[in-house]
Amino acid sequence: MVATASVAPLHSDDDSAKRRQILEGARAVFLEFGFDGASMGEIARAAGVSKGTLYVYFADKNSLFCEIVEQESLVQGMLSFDFVADRGIEATLQAFGNAYIGLICNPRGASAIRTVMAIAERMPDIGRRYYERVIANTIGRFARYLEGQVAAGALAIEDCELAAAQFMQACQATLFLPFIFQTAEPPSPQRISGVVDSATRMFLAAYRAEPGAGS
Repeated sequence: MVATASVAPLHSDDDSAKRRQILEGARAVFLEFGFDGASMGEIARAAGVSKGTLYVYFADKNSLFCEIVEQESLVQGMLSFDFVADRGIEATLQAFGNAYIGLICNPRGASAIRTVMAIAERMPDIGRRYYERVIANTIGRFARYLEGQVAAGALAIEDCELAAAQFMQACQATLFLPFIFQTAEPPSPQRISGVVDSATRMFLAAYRAEPGAGS
């Protein structure tokens, strides 16, 4: 039996504060040295704790990194984006697209993505966890919103999961790949808005329901 990467949660306020302290130290070390270059000793020093204390909370470097991926999932997974059903579709697409690209095209988000990509082949469980909790979760939530708009007669989409992924990829065009491969600086809000507006027009041209359709 393979041991799971996580550890049992600790419930006291002191434990929670210590855990956050360790995670912040570990995040700084992983960002500076990468996964392979990081050591538990360096993480303990950065967090201001002893190695003994560190091992009380985390069994090894893998479990610590998994916990950080879990936190990044909450940040990058668009869990806080509010798909308001009664807001206009165009405004919702634009707001979602801007928020999505703003998250993945910033230094913190890019560092997490690069690190996961670098170790996913050797540690596929981490890659799968990140994909499921960040990318697939975002596509799924967006698809549920689109399904509601299809049911309301505003959109005509056969495969909402596909349409959701298409819109997200269109929002990335000319922005994400140059940034993630470090050939360009983070795009400005104005540049993001321009690309998202274009993606929105393309999406609605393909999927907006014709007036009177289905009546």
